[in-house]
Amino acid sequence: MLLGLSDDQEFFRATTERFLVEQVPPDALRALRGDPAGFGRDYWRRGAELGWTSLLVREAHGGGTISGAGLVDLSLVAYEFGRHAAPGPLLAANVVASTLSAHGAAPDLLAGLLSGEVIASWCAPAVGPDGWRPTVQARREGSGIVLRGKAHLVESGQQADHLLVTCCDDAGVTQVLVPVATAGVGRAAMQTADVTRRFGSVTFDDATLPVAAVVGDAGAAGADVDRQFQLSLVLLNAESVGAMQAGFDMTVEWAFDRYSFGRPLASYQALKHRFADMFMWLEASHAIGDAACAATGEGADNAAELLSAAKAYIGQYGTELLQDCVQMHGGIGVTFEHDLHLYLRRFTVDRALAGTPAEHRQRLAALLDARDGEAA
Repeated sequence: MLLGLSDDQEFFRATTERFLVEQVPPDALRALRGDPAGFGRDYWRRGAELGWTSLLVREAHGGGTISGAGLVDLSLVAYEFGRHAAPGPLLAANVVASTLSAHGAAPDLLAGLLSGEVIASWCAPAVGPDGWRPTVQARREGSGIVLRGKAHLVESGQQADHLLVTCCDDAGVTQVLVPVATAGVGRAAMQTADVTRRFGSVTFDDATLPVAAVVGDAGAAGADVDRQFQLSLVLLNAESVGAMQAGFDMTVEWAFDRYSFGRPLASYQALKHRFADMFMWLEASHAIGDAACAATGEGADNAAELLSAAKAYIGQYGTELLQDCVQMHGGIGVTFEHDLHLYLRRFTVDRALAGTPAEHRQRLAALLDARDGEAA
């Protein structure tokens, strides 16, 4: 991150970095490849103690920030997650915690999220260039609400204790908090390129919940979902830039240490030019990601435009950068034993979540066109 950090923020970032270096070095990440969860519950509890799950939660509900700008503080954690390809449902846990805190809902569950004792995830709607669309239907029956449909790409869906489900009903968009033990809820694991991140699909076959399970006002959750997607984009962008930074740093070090014909690789002019391009892409990704994060945290009018611009730019040029890093390493760069693929895998998954670069370019064009129409 290129943000000018306060001493407290830098201490917080450095503490997270040290914890990840000690707890999940690359060898530990490779060892987690076959683990169904991809992370240990004790590791997640200790991370929660560092503040990973509390930064978007109101102080009255047990949360708090480092700087007064909770989203910026959380982006520092996401950046370190990308830089170390760290495991754990950082995005999902914070989206749910933020939503529950905003509505003062489920205080016991929120306390469990803050302590790391409970895992909760978001059954997000499908997203495309035209925006998001719920894939789960809700209907009222007597004193309950019945869910039917299927949610895909649910992070830690197999490990979650509760699910925040975005559904559509006759009144509009509703969000429902669902314990995974509810009858009619089925979960299945999905394949992923990431070594430690896990996703699943969740099926709702007439799963019935009391009306009290609704978070916020029934039929009026559209603004909440918009905000949840904005938070997701900020964290995905920060993680992606962290992965780019790790790959770039590793490759620069390799180019100075590796000799060819008696000269370090970094001394060859063709590679110098390529490194200059990569550095420009990396710095621009830092800048646009930071700007989008700050605008989102402040609720700026142009936050949506900046978020889509950042997702499109980082997704396009981060791919170029990390693929170049692999090529510059030569054959070793494509081996499982080398660390580089960990960051490429993390970046590849982040790139696809919450809209691809192509979809966000289309979304950005639509947002700007609408803005021009309003001005006219």
